[in-house]
Amino acid sequence: MQAIPHRYPFLLIDRVEKIEAGESAVGIKNVTVNEPFFPGHFPGRPVMPGVLIIEAMAQTAATLVVLTLGPAFEGKLVYFMTIEGAKFRRPVVPGDQLRIHVQKERARANVWRFKGVAKVDGVAVAEATFSAMIMG
Repeated sequence: MQAIPHRYPFLLIDRVEKIEAGESAVGIKNVTVNEPFFPGHFPGRPVMPGVLIIEAMAQTAATLVVLTLGPAFEGKLVYFMTIEGAKFRRPVVPGDQLRIHVQKERARANVWRFKGVAKVDGVAVAEATFSAMIMG
């Protein structure tokens, strides 16, 4: 919460488990039945929306960017520029723990590009390549 400005109900990572500054990070999201989106997605069969899995990847990547660039960037906004090749392999449901792996592909000035893979029990459930811009 120190690194990125997102807050409930839109803070979609519980912690960042591993950071390799300037290179990669692993975020954790414990998916609970209390999530505010589950009553409507879908009643009787809760499934985490794919776009929110991608957002969790972006929040993990934003944390990596901010922690790489240092305290002067804490709380800065990081905006999506592109999302490419998004694939959803299986539903994410209450009780799952998402392990969100992001790998920097490149960084130029304030634009960063990442490859993200979300896994449950070591199995990929979603992936995407995305770029984002950090705003001062």
